[in-house]
Amino acid sequence: MEIGIRRMETKDLDRVMEIEKESFSVPWSRNAYESELLKNSLSVYIVAQAEGQIVGYGGMWLILDEAHITNVAVEKSLRGNGIGEKIVEFLVEEASRSGINSLTLEVRENNEPARRLYEKMGFLVEGIRPGYYQDNKEDGLIMWKRGNK
Repeated sequence: MEIGIRRMETKDLDRVMEIEKESFSVPWSRNAYESELLKNSLSVYIVAQAEGQIVGYGGMWLILDEAHITNVAVEKSLRGNGIGEKIVEFLVEEASRSGINSLTLEVRENNEPARRLYEKMGFLVEGIRPGYYQDNKEDGLIMWKRGNK
């Protein structure tokens, strides 16, 4: 499957919201994404496409000398095909192009597939946010990738 990556646009939000709702128990609102795209000069949001269809997306904030990955999601039926890896890889490269070599994110403690992906991409668990996730009070693992290696 050939995956292309490009910047997210407001016209993509219908499809992004479909993937968002199937991926997260507490999905972001459409307004949150519109705000990220139109008002947040520190944000970078991208979509992954296959055969002209959006199949995933990701985003991050570039804050001083670090990047915070806010979300990564892939269409449920296509998970496990390397799409998430392409998204994270692009975000890491984009941070590097901006002169940022340290990236962080939070991931649910029990989200094994995401944890494996981030570990494969060089992220290490460096802390825990107890009860971080609103829906079930699950802990969030704080992961960092330093030095962009």
